[in-house]
Amino acid sequence: MRWRAVPELEVGALAATKCLLLGAGTLGCAVARTLQAWGVRHITLVDNGRVAFSNPVRQSLYTFDDCLGGGRSKAEAAAEALRRIFPSAVTRGVQLSIAMPGHPPAGPADEEALEQATQQLDTLVSEHDAVFLLTDTRESRWLPALLAAARDRIAITAAVGFDSFLVMRHGAPPNASNEPLPAAVAATSAATAASAVTGADATGAAATATHPARGRRRLGCYFCNDVFAPANSTRDRSLDQQCTVARPGLAPVAGALAVELLAAMVQYGTREVALCAPPPSLAALQSGDSMPLGAAPHMVRGQLSSFSQVLMEGWAFAQCTACSAAVVEAYRARGWGLVREALQSPAALEALTGLSELHASAAAMMEDEEVDEGKDEAERDVELGGVPREDRKTCSEASGAVELVLSGEGRPREAIEGKAGEGDDDEWMAL
Repeated sequence: MRWRAVPELEVGALAATKCLLLGAGTLGCAVARTLQAWGVRHITLVDNGRVAFSNPVRQSLYTFDDCLGGGRSKAEAAAEALRRIFPSAVTRGVQLSIAMPGHPPAGPADEEALEQATQQLDTLVSEHDAVFLLTDTRESRWLPALLAAARDRIAITAAVGFDSFLVMRHGAPPNASNEPLPAAVAATSAATAASAVTGADATGAAATATHPARGRRRLGCYFCNDVFAPANSTRDRSLDQQCTVARPGLAPVAGALAVELLAAMVQYGTREVALCAPPPSLAALQSGDSMPLGAAPHMVRGQLSSFSQVLMEGWAFAQCTACSAAVVEAYRARGWGLVREALQSPAALEALTGLSELHASAAAMMEDEEVDEGKDEAERDVELGGVPREDRKTCSEASGAVELVLSGEGRPREAIEGKAGEGDDDEWMAL
């Protein structure tokens, strides 16, 4: 590929990338196989499930023998299958449960196990360069998204519905940006900072040089479109409703796109630079040569019903419950304490990020609008003689229907029917 098609391609950079796959189901198997196709050797798979008889036909790393005897650990069976495919692969399977908001521990023993699992997951994220979020439920992606933001790791989400899929990369951490300086500005920023200026100008120039991300935006994460904290999505659902039902071709497509997205990001250089890679709409502002695999998109959304896909972009939400500065700093300071609060009550995340205040402000605005509408209607009634809405009549004239209102309440029917004399105080008013 490098010799014939893309001479500038950094094949070794991707091969050396250590990848952590959270979920060893249909998506996990698809991602793992595509990573191997790119030459990636270090792959760790995390899952707490076992291989079921329905899995091998959809999940390419398992066989019928893996289902016998109650089923092998998915993570371990998948890691072993990858080594059979490529003996030089450095693979590892970890059977682990992920703490989820709205899923409180059943007791002290369960809480201790979840705390240890959270610490282990934190260590795993820190040991790898890229994290793939491939789990089934929305809330199971919250802690990995938070850990990736807190540890400055690349995070890529792949999710499928019945006939649709989403593949996206999470944006830069709170202290960085995905919005590059224009090429002209970048070329002169160093000279500006070093120029002989005094007072406020000197302070501003120094700040720009020291904090290049200040005042610029970063791309959002999987949870940046939410105005509510993730909660238990399986509550009050039967077992069949909890299962993901998708067309069989979706996971291979989404899994392949997720890996191709990582391949495009890695071409930017170091992990820190890849995290700050601009979306296609802003790539032209960045100085330097174009990337050999193209600009890395933020989101790819596809529909099999129309056999189409679109590229989308979205900026980070200041009150995001997973990647905002408030949550990331709280996790760095409190660790398991923050996670435990989220397990007990997702509303704790809403209070921490300011979403609770946002909800209250929105509710107050709606109440004010309803009051204003009521006042407007009352003022309108007064202007029209105090006739309630139900007493307004509609008549039809040759020119069309017009609404007529009687100036006066409780008038005789003949007046309402238009029999009042000329000059009568009770006159019809056309609206």
